[in-house]
Formats: sequence, C-alpha cells, structure tokens
Amino acid sequence: MSDPGFFGYGSLVNLGTYDYAHPRPASLQGWRRIWQRTNLREVAYLSVVPDPTATIQGVVAQVPNANWAALDQREAAYQRHDVSAAMGQGQTAVYQVKPAHLAPQGQHPILLSYLDVVVQGYLHVFGEAGVGHFFETTAGWGTPIQNDRDDPIYPRHQRLTSDERALVDDHLAAVMKKAE
Repeated sequence: MSDPGFFGYGSLVNLGTYDYAHPRPASLQGWRRIWQRTNLREVAYLSVVPDPTATIQGVVAQVPNANWAALDQREAAYQRHDVSAAMGQGQTAVYQVKPAHLAPQGQHPILLSYLDVVVQGYLHVFGEAGVGHFFETTAGWGTPIQNDRDDPIYPRHQRLTSDERALVDDHLAAVMKKAE
C-alpha cells in the first residue's frame, strides 16, 4: 500500500461511518481495546492501550496522499501512534485517547448508540465470531451503559436491524455479568 493507513478498532470498523479507500480486515498485535473515561465528555471513549499479550481485530484503510487532517479532526480526542512494525506492512497508525484527556474518576457511561455502531461494523466485517472476539478482547466492561437508542447521542449512530440489536444486547448482557 503506497498511501499510509490507519487501523480502526471501534467505530472505524463500521464502514458506513467513513469513506476512506480500500478498507480491509486486519489484526493488530500488542494493543488491547479498552473503555476509558475522559475529561472531555461524561461518556466512555473506546481506546487502545499497549499490551504485549493482546491481539485485536479491526480494519486498515488508506489515507490518500497522507492527508490526515479530516481523520485527525474526527479523532480529535485521540493521538496517532505508529504501529507499522506491528502491522508488518507500510506506514500504519492507530488512534489512542490522549493521556491528557484521561479522567481518573466518574461514571462516564458507554453510549449504547456508540456500541451499536461498533458491533454492527464487526458483524458486517467479521461475522458473529468477530462480534464475540470484540467483546472478549475489550476491557472496561464494568462501566455503566446509557441506553440512548431512541434518541442517539453518538453523532455517527447507525440504524440497526432487530437482529443486530438483539446480538448487541445478548453479548452485552454476557460481558456485563462477567464484569460484576
């Protein structure tokens, strides 16, 4: 790939939320997905942290002409990290919540509209096994859930089918039970 790329592990897995070139399934070793509190908003952000024992699935897409401006704006709470060596291909970056934005306390619930977007992306790219892998390889599930489906707060929310909603709800119930 001649243009640099980004590794998406959350809402960027949902191909309906952007139009970057040539998205394809990929795995990233050495990083773990995690729900984190920030001082930006009182909701949880999905991020990644280094973890040499972890591998997460996601997508890699090209950033034409290395024009990062639009993606950096979309991911303004995050900083780019070069993960080219871990990806074993051309220049690739992953976005992680900026340390200055991390909040040490507070409820900061997970928006269900945000989770819906992420899970829908995993379902369409990786199938039901990929959805299971997403829930299994994500930390921070002890966080409260805010059901905003009827009035979505997440700006890139997507319409889910009743089967997609049920899939999210079933996996969420299982992972929340484990987190208790």
